[in-house]
Formats: sequence, structure tokens, C-alpha cells
Amino acid sequence: MKLNKIYSAILLSTLPLTPALAAGLDRSGQSIAAFLQPGNYAEAGISVLDPKVQSNQLKINDMAEDYYFPSAAIKVQATEHISIGLLYDQPFGAESLYPSNNPVFAANGEATQVEVETHNLSALIGYQPTENWNFYAGPVYQTVQGTVSLRGLAYGGASKLGSYDINLKEDEAYGWLAGFAYQIPEIALKTAVTYRSEIKHELDTTETFGFGAIQRPNALTEVVTPQSVNIDFQTGVAANTLAFANIRWAHWDQFAVTPKFLNAASGNNLIDYSDDQWSATVGVGRKFNSHWSGSASVGYDSGAGNPVTTLGPTEGYWSLGLGAQYSPAANYFIAGGVKYLWLGDAIAQTGGKPVGQFENNYALAYGMKIGYRF
Repeated sequence: MKLNKIYSAILLSTLPLTPALAAGLDRSGQSIAAFLQPGNYAEAGISVLDPKVQSNQLKINDMAEDYYFPSAAIKVQATEHISIGLLYDQPFGAESLYPSNNPVFAANGEATQVEVETHNLSALIGYQPTENWNFYAGPVYQTVQGTVSLRGLAYGGASKLGSYDINLKEDEAYGWLAGFAYQIPEIALKTAVTYRSEIKHELDTTETFGFGAIQRPNALTEVVTPQSVNIDFQTGVAANTLAFANIRWAHWDQFAVTPKFLNAASGNNLIDYSDDQWSATVGVGRKFNSHWSGSASVGYDSGAGNPVTTLGPTEGYWSLGLGAQYSPAANYFIAGGVKYLWLGDAIAQTGGKPVGQFENNYALAYGMKIGYRF
């Protein structure tokens, strides 16, 4: 495949700098950009997000925890027409901890908190019948686990769900992805459409009530991570200058986590969302010389409905990002970037009843990536 010089100006549009707590549990954005690189290619990256989610009404200064997540990919052009790849990321997750001195979300010195973690390993094989077309597909291996504690008056106090804990043990399951890409290297044009299937998990679950006094083990909880579609586009707009865009849809509508005993006690879900997620990022990248490039981008996320769960009380975001890439040699680079995110105001609810307003929320995201062509 031909590598046009302008092509290397693809910058931080591919870095996973998306916020937690917005658009359901979405984190990484599930990019496959590394697999669409020309020739043999490998990369490793890390992203860090520092959010602040607050409620003056409820006297909550910040309930969102900082988090980081890595990503890695390798792609090999096995023959002129066949490529193979392996991508790792952590696509969905949540990490929140309320102040332990606020009676709305705390009791007995313990606070409401949530931790959800996923790991994805996607194996791809691509077929390029011509220089312009690439058709690809492959299986996806995914693990999910989580723990949640509910405390305080927001959940009815200790006599109801304000003393509830759940442990969702790690479960593994499989899905698939498929897509196609079209490119014209001479003008740095490339567009790709990728579909990922939903993945259904059945997690072994232990629920406890009354600060652990009543234990309900040996139940199964269904969690279905959403199907999604990513559309990626880039094109040269001037000498050494690229315009790029990404659009993502994720099917969070009707997503719900419904533990057996919590539902029996209250008739409610632990987590649910009412709307699908739509997000978009657009930007420009420019190659300044043989070693340095830069990029700027603007992003939008619709969120997954409002009111929202108290475990992630924001609705979508707007973002502004800046990035830089240094290439000491033609075959490798180091890239870094930062984004500022205006997280949307939201009404938090439990059991369908509003608890309070969270507003003036924001986050800072940082990322670094190393890429190598071999």
C-alpha cells in the first residue's frame, strides 16, 4: 500500500479521550483506526480522565473518581491482499464515590460508590481486493465485572436500599465486529464504517442488605453491552493538512441492569438508560515539518437520557482538544494530547424519583500514545 506523506498527520482523533459518566458507560469509543494503518503497525497508549461532578443543591462537591485506561493494537499486512490485527481496550466502565459525610448518599461512615470494569480483545482479518477497498471482520472477547454500594437517604435509608451492596463477578462472553473502509491515498481520503454487535453476559451475583446482615448469593444478573456503529472520515484539505471526523452511535436505549433481589425488594433497576448515544468529533491536523504535527478538535456527546442514575449524574458533553505528535524517525512517533470537557447538567434519580440536580460539571482528559511501523 502507498503511504502518502500527509497520511501521517492523523493525530489524536484516534486517541481514546472520551469521558466516563457520559453516554451510559461508554469510555474508549472502540476505535479500529490502528487496524487501518498501512503496512505493519503497532501502538500502545494510555488515557487519564479527571472529572468533577457536583451538586450545590445536595451539597456534593465531587462524586466522580479519576480513572485511567490503557489501549494497545498490532496490525500485520500478511500478504498484498490480507491483513490481520489484534486490538485491546476497555470500552465501558464507571468509577464513582460520594462523600462519606453526606447523609443523602452515605450512612454509618460508608458512602455510595460504583466500580464497573470491562476488557475487550478484538481479532480482525481484512481483505483488500484493491488498493482502495478494505473489508474486515472478526470475533470480540469481552469481560465484565462490577461492584456497587448504595447508602443514604437517596435510597430510602438503612430500612430500604440505603444499606445495599452487590458484587457482580467477572464474566466472559463473545461478540463480533464487521466493517469496510475506502481510501484514496493520493489525497489522504479514507472513510470507514464499523459495526460491533451487542454482547450478552450472565454474571454470578451476590446481593446483601442491611450493611451485609442479609446475604443473597447464587443469583445471575444479565448485562448486555450495547451494539454500536462507528463512522470515521478523513481527507486532505491543503498541503500537509487533514480534516477528520468521527460519528458514533451506541444502543443504550432500554439498557438495564436488574439484579434479582434488588428488583424484588423495590421493583427497580440498579442502572438503566432511556436514550441511545450519539457522539461526534471533528477536527484538523497539520504536519509542520518532518518531525512535528499538531491537531485541534471539537466533540459532542448526546448522553443517554435525562433524568439519569445517581451512579453517573451527567448528560453528555461538549469538548475541545489539542494534540501534538513528534516523529524522531519515519517509522515511529510519540503523540500526546489534552481535552477539556463541559459535562452536561442532569437530574439524578432513584426508582424513578428525582433526587437532585447536578450542574456545572467538567473534566480534563490527557492521553499519550506510541506508534511504530515495522
